[in-house]
Amino acid sequence: MHSHTPGRRRCSPGDLSREATHAGYRGHNLGESRRTSSSSDSPDWGSRPDRMARIWLLVLGLCMYSLSYTSAQQGGTECLKANAKSCGECIQAGPNCGWCTKVDFLQEGEPTSARCDDLAALKSKGCPEDSIQNPRGSKEKLKDNAITNKAKGERMDPANITQIRPQQLRFELRSGEPQTFNLTFRRAEDYPIDLYYLMDLSYSMKDDLENVKSLGTALMTEMEKITSDFRIGFGSFVEKTVMPYISTTPAKLLNPCTTDQNCTSPFSFKNVLNLTSDGRLFNDLVGKQQISGNLDSPEGGFDAIMQVAVCGEQIGWRNVTRLLVFSTDAGFHFAGDGKLGGIVLPNDGKCHMHDNMYTMSHYYDYPSIAHIVQKLSENNIQTIFAVTEDFQPVYKELKNLIPKSAVGTLSSNSSNVIQLIIDSYNSLSSELILENSKLPEGVTINYKSFCKNGVIGTGENGRKCSNISLGDQVQFEISVTAHKCPKKDQTESIKIKPLGFTEEVEILLKFICECDCQQSGTPDSPDCHHGNGTFECGACRCNEGRIGKKCECSTEQVSNEDMDAQCRKENSSEICSNNGDCICGQCVCKKRDNPNEVYSGKFCDCDNFNCDRSNGQICGGNGICKCRVCECFPNFSGSACDCSEDKSTCMASNGQLCNGRGVCECGRCKCTDPKFQGQTCEMCQTCAGVCTEHKECVQCRAFQKGDKQAVCNDECFHFNYTMVDSRDKLPQPGQADALTHCKEKDADDCWFYFTYSVNANSEVHVHVVKDPECPSGPDIIPIVAGVVAGIVLIGLALLLIWKLLMIIHDRREFAKFEKEKMNAKWDAQENPIYKSPINNFKNPNYGRKAAL
Repeated sequence: MHSHTPGRRRCSPGDLSREATHAGYRGHNLGESRRTSSSSDSPDWGSRPDRMARIWLLVLGLCMYSLSYTSAQQGGTECLKANAKSCGECIQAGPNCGWCTKVDFLQEGEPTSARCDDLAALKSKGCPEDSIQNPRGSKEKLKDNAITNKAKGERMDPANITQIRPQQLRFELRSGEPQTFNLTFRRAEDYPIDLYYLMDLSYSMKDDLENVKSLGTALMTEMEKITSDFRIGFGSFVEKTVMPYISTTPAKLLNPCTTDQNCTSPFSFKNVLNLTSDGRLFNDLVGKQQISGNLDSPEGGFDAIMQVAVCGEQIGWRNVTRLLVFSTDAGFHFAGDGKLGGIVLPNDGKCHMHDNMYTMSHYYDYPSIAHIVQKLSENNIQTIFAVTEDFQPVYKELKNLIPKSAVGTLSSNSSNVIQLIIDSYNSLSSELILENSKLPEGVTINYKSFCKNGVIGTGENGRKCSNISLGDQVQFEISVTAHKCPKKDQTESIKIKPLGFTEEVEILLKFICECDCQQSGTPDSPDCHHGNGTFECGACRCNEGRIGKKCECSTEQVSNEDMDAQCRKENSSEICSNNGDCICGQCVCKKRDNPNEVYSGKFCDCDNFNCDRSNGQICGGNGICKCRVCECFPNFSGSACDCSEDKSTCMASNGQLCNGRGVCECGRCKCTDPKFQGQTCEMCQTCAGVCTEHKECVQCRAFQKGDKQAVCNDECFHFNYTMVDSRDKLPQPGQADALTHCKEKDADDCWFYFTYSVNANSEVHVHVVKDPECPSGPDIIPIVAGVVAGIVLIGLALLLIWKLLMIIHDRREFAKFEKEKMNAKWDAQENPIYKSPINNFKNPNYGRKAAL
């Protein structure tokens, strides 16, 4: 679908044909030369090609005029809605609004506010260019010293070292028109450093004090590797000297420790040593310090930090890099905790040092975290929290609230404190964060950073640059925009500085709230109805209580029907939209209880309080409500300006927005392909892998093989490829963006290897190993030998099995034979199957006769 600006008319082919017809008709009416031939009454525009060319040129001109006129109408809308009564009000309505000073410019019935319109619209209505008041903003560099090139060991006054330019500018701001300048920063080598070591001297830090006593000379030696101009100071703290933080019994006030320990009396904060370049003096004075004690676990360190920050003269801070090392093994008290000791007055954030001791700890409460942040920032102090392992989580949370601060893990006896300081300083000095002073009402500021290695930041990231080394130069593009004029003074200033640095850029602001012609106005002019106004810029600016183009009406006059008709919108019965009164034929809008809420417009149909809200604020606090529509500040959009246009959260690791698979809306990726999801549309649960998806195209492009060989030129043109000799020459992680290593089988069942990568310009590049890895052919001899050996072994096994079965069978038969042999009842010498040929028969009567 095509989109275009609402209300702006485009020339379509149908429009062109219609315009051509109308052009011919208009040409006829304007008396263009016509043919005298009786055969035709059409205009004589020459031959057909020449005639068509003229038609198209005329149509193009008409379309351009239509577009420019529509654009002028749209641009002038905000100017007309402002209902400006003077040139000053007009130029504040928008950067494209101008005021016509021509006396007879207005037509009959037009209000004075019609003098205010878009520049093109004013010219089209007959206002000469030299009669249009349209002052523009400007900028001027007042101080632009070059950045200092300081050599190692070269002694220079810190006030003469420049790391940021320009140093001072003057802006003339017109409402809605930004003024932009470039800020350059370069870390100077061998820049002076002041370090103040603030130590907890409660009893639990006893062993730490012994190691700190020799810190001065050792730290001096290490810091000389960074700077030749280094100073160190020392201070200590314990707790407020009231119950319940300490014991107030006389004995405990003298020695808060047990009877066998010799401790000094408790105190809140003591400045032991002002900043000095004498490391031995540090060792001597710190060596004389004694441990003290208190009752509760949290310490009064915030009181000490506040005094170190605000007592610059007593501490001896210079306008150089300022480091505060805060060493403790416990938590901290903050605002409100003082009520436990009956202390209700909030901390006043002022210096209360007498004889190097904080004297008002019993009078003022502990400072709040926000108060600490404010004072550290105002005094350009970077804080290093050197704390034990147990309290790392607490102080890391505190670090997140204090810009330009670091947290290091302190060993149980502070033996690693020097390395901790060096590491923390390197971390802090490698990051640059810009901050600005409080902006005047209605003024906004926008940052864009150009950091090391081409990294560009916008939105909140536009204030920052990281990984800055000595000698690195970074640049920021800073735009300042005024959205309205101040109520009182028309001169203000803004200061921009890198956090933790004493240098700053000062911008002097002058607001363009009036036109030059207003300076030459005629007060009480007879042209303004008997002197009831000042005649300026071609119109009357009426005195209090008078209205009308010539100030001819009084606000006390009663409305009548004729005047009411001029106060009604077309097709509406509401007078002044029910938001005002019709006086002298003009709407005078009602005043609201809240002076910041106003009705405006010719018919009081606009206001600045009925816009969409977000987070309980009009326009989400990120825009200005004009005529019930939010005009968003830079980097915000939406009906309630609640949509951030910062796209850094949508940037994928390959440098593409949403990996090229979606659009970034309100800082979040909206994936256009429903298959993809994730913060940058990087995940696809149902997609084939990159390797599988592209293997056929890689085959056909690199080896002229595969299923896509026939359509290779049509479907596989989306990447470039490079052949490499071996796998070890393929790109490795870190050498290419979004790199994937692939191993796939080709049509010949061979393995081929390739990598797939997408660079920041969405260009795909494939590296392919030249020779696929194919499996080698079978070795016939081992196969034949194996088969023969198998057959032989199987045959032998079968023979052995047969032999075994035969042996078993024979044994069974022999056993059976033996058993039958044992059971035989016949004589062994007689054949049991032998039958004798002799048969004996006994006569039953034999012998019976003899007996008789």
